Amino acid sequence: MAYIEGFVAAVPTANKQAYLEQVRQGEVFFKKFGATRYVECWGDDVPKGVLTDFYKATQAREDETPIFSWIEYPDKATRDAANVKMLNDPDMGKMELPFDGQRMFWGGFEVILDR
Repeated sequence: MAYIEGFVAAVPTANKQAYLEQVRQGEVFFKKFGATRYVECWGDDVPKGVLTDFYKATQAREDETPIFSWIEYPDKATRDAANVKMLNDPDMGKMELPFDGQRMFWGGFEVILDR
């Protein structure tokens, strides 16, 4: 079954177009290194919670919008190899994030149900 790597971050709302341009560049790398699907989502209906939410998790400011994205790989081994290749790719290192990457979090997920 597929393996998913998910990302959550807060992007300055004014940088939406710059973010879209950056993720389009990133898509090339993810697909080049084995991703079968790449999805980027811009927060549209993201409620604020009492204990936790996307805003609190990313320490989002008033002028930022939460994003959620995921990359699908055929398996964990392909994802692990892709991450190593991306870290060592000089062109990937030239890309500048239009948001504070220190407040981004991510993780790998084993698919246990896909209908």
